[in-house]
Amino acid sequence: MRYIILVVVFISTLMAGEVTIGAGPYMQSQPYKGLDTPIITPSPVIFFDNSVVYVRWTRAGVYFLGDKQDNSAWGFSFTAQPRVNQYKASKSNYLTGMSDKESSIEGGLAFSANIDKFTLDITALTDVLSRHNTWVVKTELGYQFKLNNFTFYPSLILAYQSSYFMDYYYGVTQSEATPQRAYYSPQNSMQYGVQTYIKYPLTENLSAFGNIKADKLADEAINSPIVKDDYIFSGLISLIYTFKY
Repeated sequence: MRYIILVVVFISTLMAGEVTIGAGPYMQSQPYKGLDTPIITPSPVIFFDNSVVYVRWTRAGVYFLGDKQDNSAWGFSFTAQPRVNQYKASKSNYLTGMSDKESSIEGGLAFSANIDKFTLDITALTDVLSRHNTWVVKTELGYQFKLNNFTFYPSLILAYQSSYFMDYYYGVTQSEATPQRAYYSPQNSMQYGVQTYIKYPLTENLSAFGNIKADKLADEAINSPIVKDDYIFSGLISLIYTFKY
């Protein structure tokens, strides 16, 4: 009986407040030589936060410490999200002989805070599927503002990527090296990015929603013999519907 009560209480907390759901195509450019076609994949879009659990687009978490006031909140959480970086060597003549690189799921700890319209988000995530087998630490500072009927959520992003991460996605091993593709083992680095969410209401509950993001690759990635671009561009367009309880 005790466990049944706990489940009922947990479900009740999930149903409090509002839930925004949607879906749409996600696109991400490929910085690798010989790969000119972007990654395009369907993506769910979910936003929910009841101070116990949360979902922010495709990232989900559970709070274990925090506080919420009228115009401010902060919290520590366990969190997880997908990483889309990948390539198939067979798709590029230049990458022939390289090992395929796979997307993954990363999980770890997060700290988030907001004061009025400012937001701060810090995550320390590790690869739970044993792709790059290391930690990535990201800090994001954002601000919300409105322009006519549009709502914008621009932010600045700084990401620390360890040498293991860099080596997996941008390195060339001794066995993969050729006269045209030298051995390369990058060091840890910092990657910079900017992005914004954009929301436009269509009805009381239905909205158009989009995301535009540009990541400036670290010099350690740009100097890789398999990389052709300095930036990774990504974006999403979706319809979202908000349910209120």
